Amino acid sequence: MSTTGITGGARTGQAMVFPGMAPSKFADVGRFMAVNPFARRLAAAAGKRLGYPLLERMRQDDSDYSTAAQVGFLVNCLALAQWAEQELGVRADLCAGPSFGEKTLAAYCGALEVEDAVWMTARLARLQDEFFATEFRDVVTHSFTRTPREQLDEVLAELTARGEWHEISCYIDDNFFMVSLRERNLDWLLERLRALGGFSLYTMRPPMHSAAFGALRRRAEDEVIGGLEFADPRLPVVADQDGAVLHTGEQVRTMLLDSFVRPMRWTDVVDTLLERGVGTVCMAGPDSLFGRVARTTANFEVLAATPRLALQPRRRGAVA
Repeated sequence: MSTTGITGGARTGQAMVFPGMAPSKFADVGRFMAVNPFARRLAAAAGKRLGYPLLERMRQDDSDYSTAAQVGFLVNCLALAQWAEQELGVRADLCAGPSFGEKTLAAYCGALEVEDAVWMTARLARLQDEFFATEFRDVVTHSFTRTPREQLDEVLAELTARGEWHEISCYIDDNFFMVSLRERNLDWLLERLRALGGFSLYTMRPPMHSAAFGALRRRAEDEVIGGLEFADPRLPVVADQDGAVLHTGEQVRTMLLDSFVRPMRWTDVVDTLLERGVGTVCMAGPDSLFGRVARTTANFEVLAATPRLALQPRRRGAVA
């Protein structure tokens, strides 16, 4: 299948995209990790680097965003990308990874060794827990849709007029955003969004992607990311903060660090993929967001490489 751009030209390029982390219980992914050869190999490498069996730790600590769950999500997304290359024939020309997906992306493109990406993910999970246990304890990030930007700007202007801090943390679609704000203002925001016809989804704690978290970025650089060796990626990387195309390891390092303090802009990633002639995106991993929003589905053929699909019997070379 070729996809036609707004100018009428066919877009035949492919992109591998690693989703932001969604809740993923061990019951949902355990069989995939035990059966799929890519996942088994990667889980074994992760366990060796961390010093404990990853699957067993995930089974014992089945919370949504535990350190083991985050490493497991990275392992599964990377395994599904490898599976998609073999079974679906995906040959990516570019790659992207919104939010948490940056970590998987760093391993996939070769900027980091897989074992280093595993260690980084585990260490950053602990670092964030430590940081938000004492800092910004009253800040949350709320996601919502069906709210055009013009209406959102009016709502946020009301907060500004009241002297209340806020920041847009994620630009997901033309009417889909995530906003960070003081928790004391959350009920007010929910009511204002509801009055405008907006639809609230969920509230994240700890928050994410805010210029206010400069101290966390500095600690991440000093204690984790700064000491890692980054190689130049084997294929171009589309940064999730502004859609810039990255070609060096240092650029990938900066992207990871800037994720703490700059908003995530999936809309900009989509624009860059379109400009680069991409017609098909493979969403490698459990994804309930980026592969489903209108910006994505209206512009690309979406291949959803999920644990469930990978477990289904397949005829070699068949594409779902």
